[in-house]
Amino acid sequence: MRYAVLSIMLCFVFVSCATTELKPVTTKGFLFEDDELRLWLRSEEEQKVINESGLIYKDEELEAYLNEIVQKLQPLEVFEHIPFKINIIRNPYLNAFSFPNGPIYVHTGMLARMNNEAQLATLLAHEMTHCTHRHVIKEFRDLKNKTAFLATLQVALGGLGAYGDIATLLGAVGTMAAVTGYSRELEEEADVEGLKSMVKAGYDPEESPKLFEYLKEELEEDKKRKEPFIFGSHPRLQERIESYQNLLKTKYRGQKGGSKNSDIFLKKIHMVILDNARLDLKTGRFKIAQKGIEKYLAIKPDDAKAYCILGEVFRQRGEEGDTEKAKENYKKAISIDSTYPYPYKGIGLIHYKQGEIFLAKESLEQYLSLLPQAFDRAYIEGYIKQCNEGGTQ
Repeated sequence: MRYAVLSIMLCFVFVSCATTELKPVTTKGFLFEDDELRLWLRSEEEQKVINESGLIYKDEELEAYLNEIVQKLQPLEVFEHIPFKINIIRNPYLNAFSFPNGPIYVHTGMLARMNNEAQLATLLAHEMTHCTHRHVIKEFRDLKNKTAFLATLQVALGGLGAYGDIATLLGAVGTMAAVTGYSRELEEEADVEGLKSMVKAGYDPEESPKLFEYLKEELEEDKKRKEPFIFGSHPRLQERIESYQNLLKTKYRGQKGGSKNSDIFLKKIHMVILDNARLDLKTGRFKIAQKGIEKYLAIKPDDAKAYCILGEVFRQRGEEGDTEKAKENYKKAISIDSTYPYPYKGIGLIHYKQGEIFLAKESLEQYLSLLPQAFDRAYIEGYIKQCNEGGTQ
């Protein structure tokens, strides 16, 4: 498949095309050209693979909310040419990317790190500018960049298997948008025009660099952490921060006010925060998972599931003091909802490990009583059997 993708890319390299200036879709007199329309067809094929992969995060209310924000960022006539639509991908890594024909994909990992609507609008407006200013076809037409891109693409497509999920499904256009990114000049244009759009929509420009600052701090806290995507790249994040800060110091100097809409934003995305924390836990990113759950609990302080997941973070991490923290969170979950089965399993396994056989047996039996069809029933029954026999074998 990799060679097929590269062959398609080479076709774009050698097909003659550029005869006119590529005007933004936001201006009068623009025309889509033949090679650009072929690129749209290729993009539709790639999107079909992603949309049918099972990785799309389904939440109709959240999708409607995100698409309402998108509609604030460009005039209606632009949507007649580029039908923007937000899709959420179930993936804990930091990314968002757009296809030239309008679909924008945002990872749950990216959404979970945001704190307000203004930060979200900054990201979406940036991605929308890649579309309205026709950055994909510009990048493909740049022969100097194209040679480098083909080499980068070959390496990227050959080395993404370890990340699984969305990275392995990306085609040529998606890989450029999500992994290799655009030239620095085009990314800066997306910053400039995107910030103009979000300010015009009434959002606070001071929020524009903050999301990228959060992401940079997060990557710096875990220097061993590697992410394949464009917004998981430390140098790229630094470029975004510097670009937005420069715009705030110059073009938007002294401009105050604008909406943040923090409360409504956090209300709409709270389940994404918790679900993404589960994904971070699954990948062994315990510190990030802990932060996510604590952020969720600040919004929903009486959620037994969240305390149970936090207990799992501590139990699985197993650092000094974590066992007691895990037990505390399992007990908190049980105190909130005594019918929720999973904290009984977690605390039961801790009791067993600590040699507290009676307490382990009691907790594990309660787990199976509340969840008779548990997928790990045989596994838990093995522990109960060992408890009945007096301990470990």
